[in-house]
Amino acid sequence: MTTHSPDATRKVAELMKGQRFGFLTTTMPDGRLTSRPMALQEVEFDGDLWFFAEHDAPWLTHIAASPQVNVGIGSGGTWVSLTGTARVVDDVAKKKELWNSGVEAWLPQGPEDPSVLLVKVDGDTAEYWDNPGNRLATALSFVKAKATGSQPDTGEKDVVDL
Repeated sequence: MTTHSPDATRKVAELMKGQRFGFLTTTMPDGRLTSRPMALQEVEFDGDLWFFAEHDAPWLTHIAASPQVNVGIGSGGTWVSLTGTARVVDDVAKKKELWNSGVEAWLPQGPEDPSVLLVKVDGDTAEYWDNPGNRLATALSFVKAKATGSQPDTGEKDVVDL
């Protein structure tokens, strides 16, 4: 079942709040999937994600050839898998808006340099798993399931149209 509502999108935003990194998965020219860790830019989540990249990053050619991507985000008992369409954006004003000291550590040339680009992922759907306990609670749920022969309690799960 897929949910489409402002509340469902807010739930995804809540789960992603405070997450610093995600894995951006693209399709290589030969059809294989490849992922790389990327820093999430802190913006109010509305279904879109933003990343900084350098102009000569080889994986940008993947987006040009096949813009469908996946971004996996999570830690502990909370996981979000977002699918969407990526595109390269060269907008100095947007780069300045999103610029921060973490980005500057990786891209010291600054937001006005033409070698610095943005990648915008327009989210289509997000699937999430939310087990409100910590890692220990999640592990105990798996141990209990194994001992009782039942399914582990993986918490709340939904697929959301963005």
